[in-house]
Amino acid sequence: MGIDVCAQRLDWHRLPDFSSGTFANTPAGIRALVAEVQNLGVDIVVIEATGGLQRQAAVALAGVGIAVAVANPRQVRDFARAAGQLAKPVLSVAEGTDQIDAKVLALFGLRLQPQPRTLPDATALALADKLARRGQLVEMRAAEKNRHHRASTAMKKSIDRHLAFLDQAIKVLDKDLDNTLRGSPAWADKVALIEAVTGVGPQTVRRLLIELPELGKLDRHGIAKLVGVAPLNRDSGTRRGKRMIWGGRVNVGNTLYMAALSASRFNAPLKAFFERLRAAGKPHKVALVAVARKLLTILNAMLRDRSAWNPKRLEKRA
Repeated sequence: MGIDVCAQRLDWHRLPDFSSGTFANTPAGIRALVAEVQNLGVDIVVIEATGGLQRQAAVALAGVGIAVAVANPRQVRDFARAAGQLAKPVLSVAEGTDQIDAKVLALFGLRLQPQPRTLPDATALALADKLARRGQLVEMRAAEKNRHHRASTAMKKSIDRHLAFLDQAIKVLDKDLDNTLRGSPAWADKVALIEAVTGVGPQTVRRLLIELPELGKLDRHGIAKLVGVAPLNRDSGTRRGKRMIWGGRVNVGNTLYMAALSASRFNAPLKAFFERLRAAGKPHKVALVAVARKLLTILNAMLRDRSAWNPKRLEKRA
């Protein structure tokens, strides 16, 4: 079953019997959707990630034991383009675009059999919302600081008041996030392990634990590819294209890059690794991405093995 989610509706389509329907994207509508899915019976429900709008429906479905795959929008678009001729007869019925999108998602699930994943619980979702809100406040603060430079004296006072409000709001969210992470048995040990690594600050700890729950559960190749710091080939026939990084979890990747910037200066083994790459002629940014990838794989191994940070062991490997 494919479910297209928007702010107002949940449009669903089931294959191979081509049944479909619509529910309101409200608590009552989600309950009705869950009952309908249970009544129809499905192998897997495919929902496209839509900026958080899909969360409540996905969690409700997973909560009653239904396999749910949250699909990357880019993958779904690429599939729709690639399967255009295959899908055209299926999509020729006169209907709304949301029903067509639901049908594409169902076809995506039927053809590619995506793996369902464990969805976060209510506490993890609340943490993710708070972290997202913090990001919004930081963006507002940056915009206000930019306005401050060219504002009149009278307007600067107004901006100063708003900046003070934003600073306090960010401080409250930081405290709330840290208290929740440090006060939870599920996260406290992970926080202690990660924050011991030089270059990993509080914001990196929050981002990794909240937005990368797979950390410590995948191998080093899998975690690097998931975040988007693994170089992917662009080969075709005898042509060997330049390896590039793309995709992944952008917010996690950006935060990790900033941590790598600090680690390349103050973390002894990673600094040595960075300098060795630079001496070999690697561009500055390429070397930093390599440090970010190495830092990620180190953290992944630490959480997987529940082992403490040991720079001397890494220095020997280097």
